[in-house]
Amino acid sequence: MTMALVVGGLFATGVYLMLQRSLMRTLLGLILLGHGTNLLLLVSGGAPGDPPVVPEGASGDGDRFADPLPQAMALTAIVITFGITTFLLALAYRSWRLAGHDEVRDDIEDRRIGTVGERADAEPAALPPDDPAPDVPAPEDPAPDGGPR
Repeated sequence: MTMALVVGGLFATGVYLMLQRSLMRTLLGLILLGHGTNLLLLVSGGAPGDPPVVPEGASGDGDRFADPLPQAMALTAIVITFGITTFLLALAYRSWRLAGHDEVRDDIEDRRIGTVGERADAEPAALPPDDPAPDVPAPEDPAPDGGPR
């Protein structure tokens, strides 16, 4: 029961931190999620037993051996968490060097598309069926040379 509460606490704290706007808090949340996953995998392996490798000629009871699969999964999760952690740490450092802070800003284009979608959902009968939405700009003419502007 105690381990289930610890795993649940690690997951809850990790998810809470990952929902923050600061990249360092997101990084710490990812680390906590990784630790929670590793603990969950090791706890799911059951009680510790003898090593999974049996020497030649040794006879033993099959119930005393540990299951190696959760250990292998935990090792894989450690490697994946380490790789993602180093990537996010590099992103946070780059953001700090360029902007002087590590907060993720709102994307103006995403906000504009979201407000157009909200208005279209709220008032579907307000626009004639063949007219485009009023906030959606007309497509731009291509550049004279055929390339991007």
